[in-house]
Amino acid sequence: MRIAVVGPAFPYKGGGAHHTTELAHRLAAAGHEVVVESWRAQYPGFLYPGQQTISEPEGEPFPDTMRRLDWRRPDGWWRAGRALRGCDLVVLAVLTPVQVPAYLGILAGIGRRAPVVALCHNVLPHERRPYDRPLMKALLTRVSGVLVHSGQQAELARTLTSRPVRVAEMPAHLPTPSGAAERDGGVRRRLLFFGIVRPYKGLDVLLKALAEGPDDVSLTVAGEFWGGLDDTEALVASLGLTGRVDLRPGYVPAAEVPALFAASDALVLPYRAATASQNVWMAFEHGVPVIATRVGGFPDQIRDGSDGLLADPDDVASLAAAIKRFYQPGEPERLRAAVEAPDHGPLWDAYLAALTGTA
Repeated sequence: MRIAVVGPAFPYKGGGAHHTTELAHRLAAAGHEVVVESWRAQYPGFLYPGQQTISEPEGEPFPDTMRRLDWRRPDGWWRAGRALRGCDLVVLAVLTPVQVPAYLGILAGIGRRAPVVALCHNVLPHERRPYDRPLMKALLTRVSGVLVHSGQQAELARTLTSRPVRVAEMPAHLPTPSGAAERDGGVRRRLLFFGIVRPYKGLDVLLKALAEGPDDVSLTVAGEFWGGLDDTEALVASLGLTGRVDLRPGYVPAAEVPALFAASDALVLPYRAATASQNVWMAFEHGVPVIATRVGGFPDQIRDGSDGLLADPDDVASLAAAIKRFYQPGEPERLRAAVEAPDHGPLWDAYLAALTGTA
């Protein structure tokens, strides 16, 4: 098949760009003729407060990548769609409703000349704005089909469209650098919160739980803050955690990730809500157990009491109890010993089959 994947790719950073790139590589390896239609300017700065691009690729860029899309040039959206008319399948990687106007322009250019699948990382954002739902409805009613990453997301998509909706678990797509930092097997008494900091991810809940847990356990927070850094610093101080919490705001390059995980006993994901996350797989790739809340796909990814622990979402007492349980004598070592790097080959095979309609 001739397949076009429309979405962010290098020099854009983060999970969306990695997913677009890895998907293109996997489709090409499966024998398809693949092109990536990406952006030279994806969002205005006020809609994306973090760092949008990086200077060095994290992973192998896909060779047949075009960067013709620009949020400032609606005429280019239609032209990009016309250029994709000869494809057997067009995949729109949907990360946010902000992309929808451009995708509607692309659909207008394609017309009825090619089937189009909306690959939704999130059907609707965790932190919603009034225009999110009507924008997504406008998109999902115009595509040929929808692919989502969980049953809950499928139910949500079906409230917006009568088009076919398929579910496929999101496989790992984040780069794992070679030469990962070595661990000596000892307990660090340090936890890790990793990734973009947004309210739905529950960092405030984790900080309050940390204050109730063992007083010799520390926390590293590494990632971009989408607002709220001053409030977080104030909360750390008010909880008496100044000496125990290391805030490292800013994007973390892939080359620095192994050392962060090697210095930590567990990754903590205290999310209030979630769909699919790569961070569990990333932790397991680095041999680190995970403490997470029972939201999204976490209960399916983590074997509670085996390679990680689960707590109730938005519940300080439940998360504090999980941290205390984790640091019972011998528990960090036992949980770490059960962690296995996942084999994502079969998962990717099922994902590609669902995407291309052969499942």
